[in-house]
Amino acid sequence: MRLQGKVALVTGAASGIGYAIAELFAKEGATVIATDIAEPKKVYPAGVESMKLDVTSEGEWEKTVAGIIKKHGKLDVLINNAGIIAYEPLHELGMEAWNRMIAVDQTGVFLGMREAVRVMRKQKSGSIVNISSIWGSAAVSGAHSYHAAKGAVRNMSKNAAMTYVGEGIRVNSVHPGFIVTPLTDSQDEALNKAVIDATPMKRGGKPAEIAYGCLYLASDESSFTTGVELIIDGGYLAQ
Repeated sequence: MRLQGKVALVTGAASGIGYAIAELFAKEGATVIATDIAEPKKVYPAGVESMKLDVTSEGEWEKTVAGIIKKHGKLDVLINNAGIIAYEPLHELGMEAWNRMIAVDQTGVFLGMREAVRVMRKQKSGSIVNISSIWGSAAVSGAHSYHAAKGAVRNMSKNAAMTYVGEGIRVNSVHPGFIVTPLTDSQDEALNKAVIDATPMKRGGKPAEIAYGCLYLASDESSFTTGVELIIDGGYLAQ
């Protein structure tokens, strides 16, 4: 029960990595508020409360966090997991697609951190984990807006870590490699194969393998850990 008594908010929790995080955190004793704009793909286990949240909406963030504080009295953990992906190269990227990517993958993280930090500063404690990507640290051809957003998440996490390090708040980022989820299942099969072939372990990761990394960062076991990039990618970035 590594999260016994903690209250955790997880975004993008209807499926994939987010669902795995919510499921594991509940198993480890947390009260979990699982949020998404979509309905969950399967029933959440005991200890998980489901809520709708559009991470691009400032008002919805304020309402969601206020509701958590009213009901539970605190917020110990925020997992900013919600995200989308697109592959347009720079010369083909239109403003609508660019703005959508930045709104979900970057602004959503900003809004979540801002609301959580306002609560956690009063508590003098808290852990924020932002899901970035291996493509927040290294590049492939195309996917310009995704690289931009995930690279921003990497440095936003470090900035917040240093800004609030004296107030009991820890902020870290997790950088998954190719993970088998409904999102990757919907992608071009040749694209998926190319990324897996470039991964030294020669397989896609499991959502639970990301969830266990988040569990460490959310728990008190990582009390001396802030501003780090936890890479979980089957060796991709080590090459």
